[in-house]
Amino acid sequence: MNIGIAGAGALGRLLTYLLTQQGHHVSVFDPAEGPQGRGAAGWTAAGMLTPTAELECADMGVFNYGVRSLDLWSQIIPALPGQVSFSREGSLLLAHRHDNGAAQRTVSLLAQKAPQAYLPVSLPLSELAQLEPDIRGPAMAWMLPHEGLLNSVETMQGLYEGAAAAQWNWGKRIIRIESGLLATDSQTWEFDHVFDVRGLGQRLPDAPDLGNEISCRNVRGVRGEIFWLHAPGVRLGRPVRLLHPRHKVYVVPRRGDIIVVGASEIESEDRSPVSLRSTVELLAAAHSMMPALSEARIVHSETNLRPALVDNLPRIEQEPGLTRINGLFRHGWLIAPAIAEQALAQAFTTDPQTGATAA
Repeated sequence: MNIGIAGAGALGRLLTYLLTQQGHHVSVFDPAEGPQGRGAAGWTAAGMLTPTAELECADMGVFNYGVRSLDLWSQIIPALPGQVSFSREGSLLLAHRHDNGAAQRTVSLLAQKAPQAYLPVSLPLSELAQLEPDIRGPAMAWMLPHEGLLNSVETMQGLYEGAAAAQWNWGKRIIRIESGLLATDSQTWEFDHVFDVRGLGQRLPDAPDLGNEISCRNVRGVRGEIFWLHAPGVRLGRPVRLLHPRHKVYVVPRRGDIIVVGASEIESEDRSPVSLRSTVELLAAAHSMMPALSEARIVHSETNLRPALVDNLPRIEQEPGLTRINGLFRHGWLIAPAIAEQALAQAFTTDPQTGATAA
């Protein structure tokens, strides 16, 4: 089949990879000037695959997507070209003594929502020291089993290289999408099926206020901020979240002695660089968990907007010849494979006698 995809972010690249692996002819369109263009929200992400931790702000649908996606990533990532980091060593929740109240509320919420096998496990400080020797300072710790981590930058590149058979149309902003049709301001292409995964690009600039209508077009941006720290010798083996009453701070390891520090969400569509306040608060919180970061060097900072719908939940809208997907919010890497799997199943049907696939 001849497939058109609008958007080359994490979900667009994943769909492209999966569809080319199935033998379809895929054309991708994105306004970025090339495959390393950093406009997509997928670049500005820590790559945490933590379905239990996300139950703090998500429902069981997102949790189930996340659990399924962990299994799918374990199949997809080893097949990608290049080095793409992926692990399933669990994640940690940490809290300082004076934040005990806020921490206990969060842990209790997760314990109420998560299935038995995924419950937070209280971790004595002696065991924490054995697992993560460079974490010092927090007075409380919990392990979340069955959680994981991928390197988002490596995965973006790996998905692109793994879909080399696709036709990548860079520097092309799609302004009109209809069933089986994609158009820029100067050209139109026709396809058997089209996927619209542009995130904020789906929002109609001149549309009336949609209020609380749940629609892929009624999308807002939620700001995310990250820092890359070069920290040779600092040991960290899994993603860590600090349970703090004011900040949602995470710290994750990456190849090359890089530690990523970030804030999960800020209700703002401001795309400007990271503020002084965020710099001080996020890095101070990271240092309070890991004093060994005191001599780390800030080598990169970045902001981006994640697409969210009014209910902060993902949505697939399906009609003949066209699939729209939006609202992955802060869960993009966590749920993308399961969302793609469901969207492809809804978009295509297979004849049980011939095995032929048709839209």
